[in-house]
Amino acid sequence: MLFVEHIRLRFRKGLPNIVIQDKNGQVLSFSQALSKVVNRFFNYILDLEIFIIRLSGLVPIYSFRWIVYILAGVEIGRGSHFHMGTQFFNPANVKIGRDSIIGQNTFLDGRDKLIIGDHVDIASDVMVYNSEHDIHSEDFMPISAPVEIGDYVFIGPRSIILPGVKIGKGAVVGAGAVVTKDVPPFAIVGGVPARVIGNRAIKDLRYKLGRARLFQ
Repeated sequence: MLFVEHIRLRFRKGLPNIVIQDKNGQVLSFSQALSKVVNRFFNYILDLEIFIIRLSGLVPIYSFRWIVYILAGVEIGRGSHFHMGTQFFNPANVKIGRDSIIGQNTFLDGRDKLIIGDHVDIASDVMVYNSEHDIHSEDFMPISAPVEIGDYVFIGPRSIILPGVKIGKGAVVGAGAVVTKDVPPFAIVGGVPARVIGNRAIKDLRYKLGRARLFQ
């Protein structure tokens, strides 16, 4: 039996028989194999796009980064700003509202819908995921769910938002929190996993975040 990656050549009664298998050894039909090849090709293109965006994120001129993000399909509302080092996965699924600021080295996952509202303040090194592996699946396949972050939300540095989470208007996520479930409007959450530890006193929020620094 001759191995060439996932293609195996077997001989039956002296005649060659080509068998195509996936990484787990499951035999694939020709159409299934072709679908995987096409998907792998598009993933290579996406990887190249992500690489270019990552390099662009290091350029200390926001107008340049803004052009790259727009061309990549990110929806950016008026007055919003991404600090240096922002990273994306499938940026075309990321939408951000008006007057919002994305902090330095933030990771925004676009493998499912990611919607960020108006006047949202996301601090540095925050990670927002909307895809993860199913640890109970036999083949460890990924699963995804959209993430929605409401208006006037503040997310503290080094927080992690996991798939399927909806953060209500005016909520606050404390530094280093891991958010695994929905956060009610105006709630303050913290910890691992995050839980409600308080509520914002002011509910009629009308502030603006202001202009970000020119070379950040």
